[in-house]
Amino acid sequence: MRIDPETVERIKQAAAVADVVGDYVTVKKKGANYWACCPFHGEKTPSFSISPSKGIYKCFGCGKAGDSVRFIMDIEGLGYGEALRHLAKKYGIDIQEEELTDDQIVRQNERESLLIILEYAKDFFKKQLIESPEGKSIAIPYFKERGFSDSTLQTFDLGYSPESWDIFYKTAIKHGFSQEIIEKAGLVTQKNEEGKVYDRFRNRVIFPIHSVAGKVIAFGARILKSDTKNQAKYLNSPETEVYHKSATLYGISQAKNEIRAKDICYLVEGYTDVISLHQAGIKNVVASSGTSLTVEQIRLIGRFTQHVTVLYDGDSAGIKAALRGMDLILEEGLQVNLVVFPEGQDPDSFVRKVGYEAFLEYIKSESKDIISFQANLFLKEAGDDPFKRAELIKEMVQSISKIPDAIQRSLFVQKTASLMRLDEDVLLAELNKIHLKNLKQRGGAGANASESISNQTWQEIQEIIEPTGQAATETQSNLAYYQESECIRLLVSFGHLEISPSKAPGVTLMQYLIEELEGTHFQTPLFEEILEICKAEFNQHRFPAPEFYLHHQNEEIQKFAIDISAGKHSLSDVWKDKHDIRVKLEDEMLEDLAFKNVLRLRKVYNDQHLHETLEKMESFQGDADTMNALLLDFIHYKEIQKNISQELGTVIEK
Repeated sequence: MRIDPETVERIKQAAAVADVVGDYVTVKKKGANYWACCPFHGEKTPSFSISPSKGIYKCFGCGKAGDSVRFIMDIEGLGYGEALRHLAKKYGIDIQEEELTDDQIVRQNERESLLIILEYAKDFFKKQLIESPEGKSIAIPYFKERGFSDSTLQTFDLGYSPESWDIFYKTAIKHGFSQEIIEKAGLVTQKNEEGKVYDRFRNRVIFPIHSVAGKVIAFGARILKSDTKNQAKYLNSPETEVYHKSATLYGISQAKNEIRAKDICYLVEGYTDVISLHQAGIKNVVASSGTSLTVEQIRLIGRFTQHVTVLYDGDSAGIKAALRGMDLILEEGLQVNLVVFPEGQDPDSFVRKVGYEAFLEYIKSESKDIISFQANLFLKEAGDDPFKRAELIKEMVQSISKIPDAIQRSLFVQKTASLMRLDEDVLLAELNKIHLKNLKQRGGAGANASESISNQTWQEIQEIIEPTGQAATETQSNLAYYQESECIRLLVSFGHLEISPSKAPGVTLMQYLIEELEGTHFQTPLFEEILEICKAEFNQHRFPAPEFYLHHQNEEIQKFAIDISAGKHSLSDVWKDKHDIRVKLEDEMLEDLAFKNVLRLRKVYNDQHLHETLEKMESFQGDADTMNALLLDFIHYKEIQKNISQELGTVIEK
């Protein structure tokens, strides 16, 4: 069911954005707004602004923006409907729901059914751990041997799946679950041509995998009997509607608040590493769920902190995995260090051996950044061999090239130059070669790389390699973007206001712009979408105020509205009250703003046509009649250009 609009509005009105954000970070009032250190990226100076009057927030550091619903979606990893239900529960609002379409019902019902059967399976496995003879004699001793307390078993919902072929399947069917939903949840599998169904996790201890919001979405399982042949030691749930392995971190639900509070995340390999560290008091720890570290997992960590310390085993495979992971983390803009444990130790065994304080002290003393780690690991091996040292230096520069921040890259270049006793210019030249190679690869074989990357990035790298001494001129497409953006800004901010109460009473800015832009299609998809929304509202005789866009369900529209309305600074009343300085506001000159915006927009589009026509003429190879038609088009567009320039009072093009 979908929550009806009236209930949505009640939830949004009740969920004051400052209160909602204040549940996660400390907020302080400053003038009309509140400020906080952003919970989405690490910072020491508050740049996260909360506007109670508008019901929105915006971080001027990382760009995150939204309202109370969007904040819960991002911080808890929930969908729009789930976030609304979360807030409704918090503020005691009864939810009224309306009918969905058949397709929406099927999709929502399947997702909800999967979550229900997975929750049921978790409870079943927990019960088997505590009550079944196998659980008591096999699984409980295994967990106790690893040092897990009863409290830890509860915190991580650990369980056991009996050796019986289909006890879970039969029990679930008996309790009303369909075979189809049990199979879709990945809890059973078929073994023969007859289609006989068997429990997937037979004879294994169970590690439930939770979403950020704490819902069970999958299971990991470890076999216990050592004499079992042809069976994998570890087994995970398959991909489902609710479980995507590459976007999931084991332990994130239990760790998220501590990661945010400590502003650092410890990343380990295994389930038991997470559980042992958590039990020892180190709760800001997650694992990559039995997969190689992915970009999606790194971005999930990045929602809670910008600082990651990778804790991997001391064997060669663990070290290689750690290095691959560090490059990925660097590429996503997070700050990363690495700790390798003594040979034969992993985070689980080491924390049980030395305890909480000694473990943290070891991390503090052994934690190394990527350059220091590579130097310590490979420098002795390379010795004075120039070829080996050159290979090592190239690997170090390759890692530095992943860092998006220019200042950080520069500092790491300095550090590498010092460690390897090299001139910085040599490393910078190698770094630039890597950047250019990457850009060309992104452009495709034989293609112009500038077509596949941003103009700004391409111009920057070209400036490094072949300095031009002057900035590139703006393209017509950029000019179109700017003018379309300005038009939408006026619609969002002032569309509900009369354009000129004295000259045209009752005519809103929205009406004026929609009529003037009849037949116009914006080139920027987001702006075209907003324009179509405005037309639909206008056709219903509605003229939305900025709040309509500030709290829009579409994240892109909401972010654009917040970006144009949120500012770090505002005009001081002292100007007017003390110095008698009067500053004319935009809402007092809408007629002039709208008129000039429409003219500039038309000029940009006309100039595009003019440029295209000129290009056709320069490369034309055809009959005289077609050439004459092109010439007439050129004269037509040139005349329009001249007329608009005169209207705008700008220089008339020759």
